[in-house]
Amino acid sequence: MPGTTFNLPPRQDSWLDRPAHHHWLESEGQRLLAFYRASRHPDCGFAALDEDGRLPSDANPDTMITARMTHCFALAAMRGEPGMMPLVAHGVAALRGGLRDDEYGGWYGERPKAGASQTKQAYIHAFVALAAASAWQAGDDTAGPLLDDIVGVIETRFWSEDEGRMREGFSRDWREDEAYRGGNSNMHATEAFLQLADVLDEPKWRARALSIVDKIIHAHARPNDYRVVEHFDSEWNEWRDYNEDTPKDQFRPYGATPGHAFEWSRLLLHLEGGLLRHGEAAPGWLLEDAQGLFRSATELAWHVDGEPGLVYTHDWNNRPVVHERMHWTLAEAAATAAVLLKRTGDATYEVWYRRFWDYIDRFLIDRERGSWWQELDRHNRPSSEVWSGKADLYHAYQATLLPRLPLSPTMARAIADGAL
Repeated sequence: MPGTTFNLPPRQDSWLDRPAHHHWLESEGQRLLAFYRASRHPDCGFAALDEDGRLPSDANPDTMITARMTHCFALAAMRGEPGMMPLVAHGVAALRGGLRDDEYGGWYGERPKAGASQTKQAYIHAFVALAAASAWQAGDDTAGPLLDDIVGVIETRFWSEDEGRMREGFSRDWREDEAYRGGNSNMHATEAFLQLADVLDEPKWRARALSIVDKIIHAHARPNDYRVVEHFDSEWNEWRDYNEDTPKDQFRPYGATPGHAFEWSRLLLHLEGGLLRHGEAAPGWLLEDAQGLFRSATELAWHVDGEPGLVYTHDWNNRPVVHERMHWTLAEAAATAAVLLKRTGDATYEVWYRRFWDYIDRFLIDRERGSWWQELDRHNRPSSEVWSGKADLYHAYQATLLPRLPLSPTMARAIADGAL
């Protein structure tokens, strides 16, 4: 089935229509893939690389990184990139083996070692689902049992029909439910659910994605001038001062995270596209909220401290808290601008799309050592206040693909269908 289209006004001289821009994105994507081949851990899965693209001698296989790498390498394999399927198989083997809890089920955050947490987190499981679906779509037969396994864990442990969202975390034996609910994990669950709906051809996953979006974005972010509330207690009451004393947390920072507003904005449009593509009801507010999230993120994060770039977080008085610029925030901003431009034809998004890529090209792309700098300080110099090394392929690689793909179906299905 062809991708979702809309009746749009013509785009004037858009980069999205330029073969030369597509070539640039393709070249950058291949450069990123070449760099991250080295993240393969000889024992199990994948691990974080240092700034020079080397695997540290003490690197420990990481479940999030393994899942993200498996997902990205599966997308590349379906596009005809040689050498990717063996990496996909390596990732799937780790997710079925050393990173999985054989006693209680579910996945650890990393390969078990002394002193490491063994809690089960929704965030990690969302990426395992994404990886399993992409690997299975790419033709890895061993990903089928992995896909069945992760779907079962989500169904029985994390998804709450009563809450209409994902529970956050559990003790290793599943007996203790963390007294916290998170927007970040539910955002990535939305991403995974949209892909599960396409790969498994099961509409219930789109319905669940809509439930999450309705309750976190439409019910909380919209009345908050589209500043995304990230943290909640177990009853889904807003927890605005959560981690106020540790604002540079990698996954649960204090305040609002503009990068997540961009991600949510894009996911709302993929959800809308998926619903319409399958003849299902798509609320009109999906587009309105997507535009509101983008507006809020650009107004409150771009160039707000005297330098170009997007700050990591701001407080509820709209003052920057963590000024560092994360590479993933810019990657998501560029991808979201492209999706909004495709959906609306509004030239404003063309301006932002070019602005974000110009920034990425000038400050983030490391042409000497490879990949992108993962973090810059407020003066756009390499920094390691929040993240060190170059652990992540997922955000940057997807940013090279999404501008060339339809709004629906999701990436794995669209690429398998020959969209790119």
